[in-house]
Order: sequence, then structure tokens, then C-alpha cells
Amino acid sequence: MVSIVESAVIDAPVDEVWRVLRDFNGHLAWHPAIATSRIEDGLPGDAVGAVRCFTLKQGGMLREQLLVLDDRRHELTYCLLEGPLPLFDYVATVRLRPVTDGNATFWQWRSTFRPPLERKDEMVGLVRDGIYRAGFRGLADHLGVRARPALSQGPMMQPSPVSKPATALSSPSVRPLLATSTREAEAIVVERHGGPEVLVAKTIAVPDPGPGEVLLRHTAIGVNFIDVYCRTGYFDLLKPPGIPGMEAAGRIEAVGSGVTALRPGERVGYACPPVGAYATMRVMQPDLVVRLPDTIDDETAAAGLLKGMAASFLLHDVHRVEPGEVVVVHAAAGGVGSLLTQWASALGARVVATVSTDAKAAIPREGGAEVVVVRRREDFVAVVRDLTGGRGASVVFDAIGRDSFHQSIDALAQRGHLVSYGQASGPVGSWDIGAFASKSLRISRPNYGHYTGTPDDLAVQSSRFFSALEKGLVRMATPTRFRLSQAAEAHASLEAGVTTGSLILVP
Repeated sequence: MVSIVESAVIDAPVDEVWRVLRDFNGHLAWHPAIATSRIEDGLPGDAVGAVRCFTLKQGGMLREQLLVLDDRRHELTYCLLEGPLPLFDYVATVRLRPVTDGNATFWQWRSTFRPPLERKDEMVGLVRDGIYRAGFRGLADHLGVRARPALSQGPMMQPSPVSKPATALSSPSVRPLLATSTREAEAIVVERHGGPEVLVAKTIAVPDPGPGEVLLRHTAIGVNFIDVYCRTGYFDLLKPPGIPGMEAAGRIEAVGSGVTALRPGERVGYACPPVGAYATMRVMQPDLVVRLPDTIDDETAAAGLLKGMAASFLLHDVHRVEPGEVVVVHAAAGGVGSLLTQWASALGARVVATVSTDAKAAIPREGGAEVVVVRRREDFVAVVRDLTGGRGASVVFDAIGRDSFHQSIDALAQRGHLVSYGQASGPVGSWDIGAFASKSLRISRPNYGHYTGTPDDLAVQSSRFFSALEKGLVRMATPTRFRLSQAAEAHASLEAGVTTGSLILVP
């Protein structure tokens, strides 16, 4: 008995591919080998037990019967009843699975049959090349989809190992699995947008890196508010089912062909799209990762790289902080807020730090803040005006959003700058821009990706942050640790505001 398994990734959503494949007579429209086809006895094309009678363009008539059709699992099984080819006891199964990162489909075509011993290689080649690979190309062309490097964006939702894949297909619309093996990894998958409960632990298969790719094994994974926005659907960075997370540290497990700048075993970190960090392993583009200095351990990197690079561009690019400026930092006990407080103080600014509780006040005070305000019982606007003789602050770094936006505007001096870089309490709503003219205010809403989206930008921000750490301008507190399987608990704690500093997931 011979078993063949061929796989490919089609750049179209799984439901779209399934709508085509579930019609047992639909192969006439997309498979290039089919000349004519009909369903016998007038049955519909999705009826279990239906028999399709079809002819090939090169000649010959075949009859195949649909045995299983599972819409929930996106699977169908059929067998060969009659044909000119010596494929005895031929049974085939088509399985579709969504690729976790983007609207693409993993398609596996598996069959078993008994060929004559003397024609074994010929029959295996015919099934593999003439039926399966030609079918992959044909369906992709029928859908009009384009190729994309799906495997570099994240692991596949494929629970069982796949066989050694074929060589590259000629069609630009479909990509074969380039891995020579697959590994099982644990991951947190968002099945649908919603609350922390939609974070579900699953086992996934991760391929070997393809050309120009690296495989990472994570040792620590950062948890950030941007992950919450991805989980809820507020940021359009994750399309379910998908794996969240944009920050992690670990080691290079393997490199694909053409990768010369990195070697297996090297320590690296990253803090950038595409999402997919909540997993024990993932495939990445090498220009998206940075080497970690020996002076910075993995957990510090995973806890601080995204926040540190954010603090870097906020203080140096969005608003260049000058000595003597009065700077307000909201949520100053949080991950980014604590770094902004320390770094701005080190740059010579007079920092007014706000926190939500007395218990959190010690963190920005130790970080160099001149004044610490507990917002629930103190008016930080009055504190700022008193400190500045009524002038107001030069800049306010606001990650709270709805609950602080109006007061942040009131706290600014003429020609002051409000940098709204987060909205933990909700969107700020609509504002009349004319209202800002009374003090000639500037309002910024920086996007993290616009400051870290290229290798050059990434190098600038990461180097600046690493240098600040090594010089002691900023310090990273020991992060709060959760197991990877506790991702939902970590999100709930982050959203409730009960944590200080940084959070990490440990595989």
C-alpha cells in the first residue's frame, strides 16, 4: 500500500476554498486535467454517496464516490470506483485548515492505494504531480489569488505532522510547504475577538524556516496593551483565528537558506508586527529581530524591548524632551510610563507622574519624578499649575485616554504638546480642533509601527534603549511572570490595572 500526502498554502480564506472544494462536481471548473464531469442519478454535488463520472483531457473515464463531507472540519473523503489507471483501493481525503496569521488556507491532500509493483513510481508520480500539485495550481488560479510568504508570518493551525513536501510549484498563486519537517509547539490562539476568555491554548505545527527566514524558540514573551487591542479587534492586526503578541526574546533554533547574518543558538529579541509571539516557537524574517547584548537577559528583553523602544521614540522623536521642561507622565507605574519617567528625568526634565493608587506611587518616585500625584484623590492639573506658576506643562504623555484626555489638555502650557499614545480607559471620542487654538496646542497620536517599521528604524530605537539600560538611565523592574497557558489571566490583570511594571509569559 502506498501513501501520499501533499500540502500547499493557498492565499484565500478557508471558507472560500471550502465552498469550491465541497462541490464534488466542482473540479470541472478548476482542475486543469478534467474535460467533462457530471453527478450520476441527479444527486447534488455535496450529497454523501454521490458518484461523479468524468473524463480527462488526455483521455480516459473515471468514476469516484463521495464518502465523507464534514463542513465543520472542512474535510471530504472519496474513493475511486472505476478508471483506466491501476490505482487499486484508492481512497483520498482533502483537509483544509486556516493559517493562523492572515486569510490563507493550509490544504492537505492525502491518499492510499495499491499500484502494480512494476508501475509504482509511475503511479505515485502521476497522482502527486498530475492530480494534487496540478490541483493546487488550478484552484489558486481559479480563485485568482496571489502568493504570499504565509509561513514567515506565523505557524499553521495544523495539528498533525505533515509529510515531506514537494518541490516548488510553478504557479505564482500557491506556495508549497518548504519545511522538511514540522515541530509541535504550544500557542495561545484568539478564535474570535472578545474578552480574555477568547485566549485559548492549542498545539500547533511549526515548519522549518524557508529561504530568508529564521525559526525562533521563545524563552520569554512580552504582554502589552497592544495585545489587548488586537484581541478585542480594536486594532486590525489580528484576524481570528490568530496568535497575538508582538514582543519576545529567545534563541535562533534554525535558519533558512540565504540567511547569513544570524546563526542557530544566538540570543535575539523582537518587538514588532506581525503578531504571533504567544507561542513557544515561530518563524520570522531575520531583519525583524535584533541581537541581545550579553548585559541584558532574556526576560528583561521580553519585558522591556517594546516598551523601551516606545519610550525611545516618544522622548526623542515625537517630542524631544529638553532639560528643564515640565513633563507629565500618566500611568507612571506601568511598563512604558515607568520608563518615560526615568528617562525623561535623566534627560533633565521635571516630571510630574500620575498613578491610580498610593501603592503605586513609590515606583515613579524612585524613578526620579519630582512630583507624584494619585489621580483618584488629587487634581493633577492644579498640581502642574502650582509647580509651573500657572504656565502649565510642556508635554503630557497620556496612555489613559478617555478618563484623562480633557484634563491633560487643561494641564498644558501655551504651545504645549499632548502625546496620546494609548487609551487604557477607552477612546477619547471626537474633539473640535478649534478648541486647541486657545493655547496653540499640538496633539500627536503616534503609531508604534511607524517608528519601528524598517530595519533601520528598529536598529535606532533598540540601540538607543539598550544604551539607556547599560548606562543606567533606565532600570527594568523584575517583571510579573505568568505561564504561557495563563495568558487570559495576564490580560485580565493588565486590563484591571492591578499590575505594575511589565508582564511576561514564560513558555
